[in-house]
Amino acid sequence: MTRNQVDELHQKPLKLRWLMLSFAFFATVFNYVDRLAFNYLSANGSLRELIPNDAFGYIATAFFVAYTISNLISGFVIDKLGTRLGYALSMLVWTSASLLHAFARVPLHFGICRFLLGIGEAGNWPAAIKLSSEWFSRKERATAIGLFNSGAAAGAIIAPPLIAWMAMRFEWELTFVLIGCVGYLWIIGFWFTYYTPGKRKEKSTHRTIPLLKLIRTRFVCWFTISKIFMDPVWYFITFWIGRYLVDVYGWDFKKIGWFAMIPFIASDIGNILGGLFTQYIIKKGVPISRARKIAAVSFGSLLCVSLMLGPVIITSPFMALLVLSVAGFGYAAYTANTMAFPADVVPDNAIASVWGIASVGAGIGGAIFQALSGSAIEALSRSYNYHFAYHSIFLVYGLMALIAVLIIIFGIGTIEKDTTL
Repeated sequence: MTRNQVDELHQKPLKLRWLMLSFAFFATVFNYVDRLAFNYLSANGSLRELIPNDAFGYIATAFFVAYTISNLISGFVIDKLGTRLGYALSMLVWTSASLLHAFARVPLHFGICRFLLGIGEAGNWPAAIKLSSEWFSRKERATAIGLFNSGAAAGAIIAPPLIAWMAMRFEWELTFVLIGCVGYLWIIGFWFTYYTPGKRKEKSTHRTIPLLKLIRTRFVCWFTISKIFMDPVWYFITFWIGRYLVDVYGWDFKKIGWFAMIPFIASDIGNILGGLFTQYIIKKGVPISRARKIAAVSFGSLLCVSLMLGPVIITSPFMALLVLSVAGFGYAAYTANTMAFPADVVPDNAIASVWGIASVGAGIGGAIFQALSGSAIEALSRSYNYHFAYHSIFLVYGLMALIAVLIIIFGIGTIEKDTTL
């Protein structure tokens, strides 16, 4: 460990760090509510008749194509502009795109709206991770990241009952308008509150490291590949859980609203406990690099095992929700630790850039596997049934999680500062 890292571990915590982190938390909540509103509204009712499973898969792919493109540039833009301006611009784009869903009338329109949503939403994580690195020491960082990232699960918890309630009381167009408008309030509050601490400001934005130099490093290359396989697992759970409960078990909006949140409650717990677990074993003397890997591999393996056993042990909708809950917990706890990797390895002025590059892998995986999932479910359900179709997909995603865990073990190297950067 370098002298700078030792100093960082023992520096005095910044007083406003939890207030600043709350902006990242609520932005992540809004990010997921905006992302999932279409998925639940199109699972049943008039939008379901307009958008069958294969079209739904292609629309989701449009989101991830944009997500991939945006991730490639959003991290560099945020590193260049700074957290305050970069985060506010990301929120402005995705909030406006969410509202535009109200004016869509055919699947192509929804595909365009989802594309624009993906352009904006990709900026949330590089901006939030940069925010966390500016306000939290290395020792607290995994906990801070787990807390803000729990906003994803909180948004996924809020979305089913909120969207179900709104769908039963309003037309879907008004639902999109109301959900979209909330983000503008966040922009106003964030713009007039946030600043980068003086000690971090100069290091955070003084120059950017070239893209090719970052990609050629072992950590960035293999970390990006790991996300091709791991992140689509979570995207499948969040995007398809509503349709799964409708197709396999015949649930309606009201029942989905009450119970679809359960896996995301487990995920929220995983976000918090994943970071706290790492912080605990660091305090017990485990080196930070090793502690991060122990946590990521342990929780990633839990996700893998739960989905691979799913087709064997699922005998009811509530057993299905239990399997998805364990998977969600494992993914969130895994992510709370892997999100801390870039700040541990690269300089402050490249943290958002590296997360953006790595998230290109998430976007590529999401685009490919969302389209394949939709086509596979449509084809297998016709040849067999929905139960067989969805549970076959569970098994595939479990194997993908296993590949990601193996990459973390053998591919990315040690989680320590790269002196070549």
